[in-house]
Amino acid sequence: MRPHVLLSVATSVDGAIDDTTPDRLLLSNAEDFDRVDQVRAESDAILIGAGTIRADNPRLLVNSEERRAERVRAGKPAYPLKVTVTASGDVDPEWKFWHHGGEKLVYTTETGARIARERLGRLAEVVALGPQVHFGALLDDLGDRGIRRLMVEGGGQIHTAFLSQLLADEIHLAIAPLVVGAAAAPRFLLPALYPGGRMKLLDTRAIGDVVLIRYAPKAG
Repeated sequence: MRPHVLLSVATSVDGAIDDTTPDRLLLSNAEDFDRVDQVRAESDAILIGAGTIRADNPRLLVNSEERRAERVRAGKPAYPLKVTVTASGDVDPEWKFWHHGGEKLVYTTETGARIARERLGRLAEVVALGPQVHFGALLDDLGDRGIRRLMVEGGGQIHTAFLSQLLADEIHLAIAPLVVGAAAAPRFLLPALYPGGRMKLLDTRAIGDVVLIRYAPKAG
């Protein structure tokens, strides 16, 4: 059984997920970052693209000690499985992603797997999905591993793949009161052939100056 797929993203009013400066643009506020930490703690795995790791060098952790303790009391690892996707296998063993938290998993192509395994050694398990990265096969493999809830944190290419292929079950869209304005700024979604139909609105609420909107993409 494939996991429930939740896309989690914070954007500016004009849909940017970052600006074009070297420093990461913090779109969420402290209260919303804490909400994201709770969603991470409730997930069995967290997925992020290798391009986003390359740009932001995140640790991608459950930061709350109490939430990690709750996971352990429930018989789970303290941290969700950390997953990344790279077609090329171009990963850096020095990224913080590999050196914090629990188990790590890399999905890639047959060619990329040889490169990733050589670079990472025992830092992560590397899975080849074939000549291309097939996200349906990725979800099948995660389901076989017992992953029931997958949180996807980007970037734009990853969100686009899941949503355009009807593989997302839920979207958490946090909109910050900022306008980035730069045409070259990275976006939540890229041009693609998306299935038609209106999404189902699950919830909307203010979190300080951020607005959280929850949608069910497959309801249209």
